[in-house]
Amino acid sequence: MSGRAARWLICAALVCLCGCGRYADFTLPPVSGGDPKLSWVFEPRPDPVLTRGAFHDVLNPSVLRAADGYLNFYSGFDGRTWHTVLARSPDGSVWRDRGIVLSPDPRTWEGSYIAANGSALLYGGRFWYWYQAGPRDAPRIGLARSADAQKWRKEPAPVLQPGPYRSWDECGVADPYAIRAGSHFYLYYLGQDRARPTRQRIGVARSSDGLHWEKLRTNPVLELDGEAGLGEPAVWMSHGFWWMLYTVRDFAEIRRLGMARSTDGVHWRKLPRVIAGSAQWNSKVLCDPTVLVEGNEIRVWFGGGNVASPDENLNGQIGMGQLIPTVGH
Repeated sequence: MSGRAARWLICAALVCLCGCGRYADFTLPPVSGGDPKLSWVFEPRPDPVLTRGAFHDVLNPSVLRAADGYLNFYSGFDGRTWHTVLARSPDGSVWRDRGIVLSPDPRTWEGSYIAANGSALLYGGRFWYWYQAGPRDAPRIGLARSADAQKWRKEPAPVLQPGPYRSWDECGVADPYAIRAGSHFYLYYLGQDRARPTRQRIGVARSSDGLHWEKLRTNPVLELDGEAGLGEPAVWMSHGFWWMLYTVRDFAEIRRLGMARSTDGVHWRKLPRVIAGSAQWNSKVLCDPTVLVEGNEIRVWFGGGNVASPDENLNGQIGMGQLIPTVGH
């Protein structure tokens, strides 16, 4: 075999490994739809509920309810590396027992920059945590599982890879947000393409086991409409709709929260209102929402900062608020 042919075969194999995932047509379990005039008012607390401590930034909360209270798997930046940190709370607002539970392993595909920006679920008696890792400019999504939220077993390879050449998510997949609906896991995520500047949009994948994913054939599900980028989705069902809170990034790196609704989790309609930070500590960045539906209450935890930075060193802290349903606004 000639050297040229061998190189071609190696490149072809790499493309298959990195970009040739499974694709399918699917939706989330459809809902009937509620009042089309329904919208939301966001009422955040004025001060952060989780401050930086020894970290440069704390962002990307992922909050779930457990038997003994609330767990928050959030991202902490130490000046060089992003880690996943765990805090506990009896009520979701006062957090304690902070400690790093996941860090990137430079001996593996993860590299040394990040093992964070994740999404946690409690399912089947175990904690599942999908997280972002890999190079800064080519992230992938991995999975770790734990029986006690302290000792974790990582899958040896990414569970969600970038797409094929010239696809909308060719250059990276990140910001996972996992939900369980019906008999499947659904993973909403950010994809970035090869455009300069890179375009970031939101897509969805489906899995029966949380490890092997098929991407929606018609991704992305949320397109750019004059924004510089979209990401960090949070999805839940209430009031007859699927809802999505997501981060909207402008060309000055100021970030706010947008909202969209859907009856099938695939076809989304953006709502016109964009939510900006209302306090000094989140005046430039409002991002990274995570949502819990507790009866009639929609609770939101989010990241914020007062420096317009795309990734870190924005004095990031974590806040908390509520979404209040309203009609006619």
